[in-house]
Amino acid sequence: MTDLDDTVVAPTCPVARLTLRGGPDTEDTAIGLPSHAVSSRLIDSATTDEVVVAEHYRFRIGEHSDPIELDSPAYLGRRPSPPRIQTGTRPRLVVVQSLRHEVSSTHLELRQVGASVIVTDMRSTNGSVVMIPGNTPQKLRQGESLVISPGTLVDIGDGNIVEILPMQRLFPRASMTASSIPEAGSQQ
Repeated sequence: MTDLDDTVVAPTCPVARLTLRGGPDTEDTAIGLPSHAVSSRLIDSATTDEVVVAEHYRFRIGEHSDPIELDSPAYLGRRPSPPRIQTGTRPRLVVVQSLRHEVSSTHLELRQVGASVIVTDMRSTNGSVVMIPGNTPQKLRQGESLVISPGTLVDIGDGNIVEILPMQRLFPRASMTASSIPEAGSQQ
C-alpha cells in the first residue's frame, strides 16, 4: 500500500493568490479556485480584503508583435476556425500571414491547462517545429501535442515564429509596491 499523505494534487485551473491588505504575511498562500472563478482580470471585492490574481501565459508571433494572453485556447492559421465541438471558454482565433501558403488554414492550437502550456499541431500540411530551450528542435507530427515552457519557439512556416512568454501576473496597485512584486516565473 502506498502512503499518500504527502501527495499534492495540482489544481486544474490557474493558481490564484490571496492577499490580505494590512493583515498577516500571506504572500506564499495559494488557493485553488473553480475555473469559473478565475479570469484574466483583477477581482477586488468591496466587502472583503481579498484580491484574486489570475495567472496566464502569453504568446506572440514574431519579435515585434504585441503579446496575446492565453486566457482561452488559441487557434493559429491563415483562416483559423474553432473546433466543431467546443468546451469551456470560446477560443481565440489568430490569423497569420502566409504568402507561400506554408501555414495551414487552422495550423496550431495553444492551450493553457493549469500551470502548463500545450501546443498541438492541428493536422497541418507542413507541420510545426518546436524549439524548447536547451533541447534539439522537434517536428510535431500531424495531430501531435507537446507540453512546452516559456521561451519555447514554434515555427509554423513562412517566417511565422510563435514565442511562448512567461505568465502574466496582475497585482492590485494600492496594496503592493514595485519591490514586493515577484518576478514572472520566480518560485514563491
